[in-house]
Amino acid sequence: MSEFSASSAEFPETTPFRLRDVTFRNRVWMSPMAQYAAGLDGLPTDWHLAHYGPRALGGVGLVMVEATAISPWNRCTAADLGIWSEEQALAHRKLTSFVSGHGAVPAIQLNAVGRKGSHQVPWVGDGQNGPVPVADGGWELIAPSAIPFGDLAMPRVATESDLDDVVEAFAHATRMSELAGYQAVEIHASHGYLLHQFLSPLANQRTDQYGGSAQNRMRFPLRVARAVRDAFPQDKPVFVRITATDWVEDSIALDDAAVFAKELAAIGIDLLDVTSGVLVRDRGARPPNREGVNVDFAAALKEASGLAVAPVGQISDLASAGRIIREGKADAVLMGRSLLRDPYLALRNQPTQAWPVRYHRAF
Repeated sequence: MSEFSASSAEFPETTPFRLRDVTFRNRVWMSPMAQYAAGLDGLPTDWHLAHYGPRALGGVGLVMVEATAISPWNRCTAADLGIWSEEQALAHRKLTSFVSGHGAVPAIQLNAVGRKGSHQVPWVGDGQNGPVPVADGGWELIAPSAIPFGDLAMPRVATESDLDDVVEAFAHATRMSELAGYQAVEIHASHGYLLHQFLSPLANQRTDQYGGSAQNRMRFPLRVARAVRDAFPQDKPVFVRITATDWVEDSIALDDAAVFAKELAAIGIDLLDVTSGVLVRDRGARPPNREGVNVDFAAALKEASGLAVAPVGQISDLASAGRIIREGKADAVLMGRSLLRDPYLALRNQPTQAWPVRYHRAF
């Protein structure tokens, strides 16, 4: 049940929400946002506890830990978090224990980068557009086809064996996530990473069973979704971050996303984290700068698939979040930059009692 006393009619974003046996105290959730704060071992650091902890204290219903690599060669940067080993899983327990101990559901986003990896952290050199060659400590990239992302390294075409390894790596990372104490996992299938690359004909020009038709292009992401769902406890939910449109011609549009969403529902996925764009760099494939840019897409995918949905992207305040929930366009909202600016945003409409007791003297 919710800790909050505000009326659900006035503040619908404060009402509890349940998926499988996991209850979220409210519907204001923290979106995964890469911190690039891990060491070469991929272990979480004090920064991660200092970053995620205040958002749990600040009243969000879910804390989604940033895109976390399923293997060393599936990192964006050498500072990415990892969840491919038991050592890493056990190190995550301090974080998950703190988050759950303060009322939020700890979740983790699992990622395979494909052609969009082995680059600099954003504030060094050319940042995410700056490749790190193998000779300088980078790693080989694989992708559906030999098509690079912008100025990054040319990827090698993934073989059937490579794809089998990725599926098993996702399953293993899922088991490690459960060991780490995460109560939900999310598969990253958007923002130009490996699974998104397979879905789009702009990045996938294969002629085998994983390329060509839309059904073939979905085949590999669906294999991953099945493997993750099978590997995670049946009483806990699995999310997929899905792209609703690539904002470019001849690639994924909403109708394509709806077909994929229906297939995910059939597998047993519980919620769609709805986003869009960023498949390609050189064609300006970024979402327009407007409030709630992915909200209507989320509503359409909810209707098409029957799945719960949570849009992300340019949802700037609690009034917007409440309106989205009230209008039935989503079951929850994922907020990113707003929570970077204000870790206690989710408590702003709440009475003193909803705040951590040690902060009551501030009121």
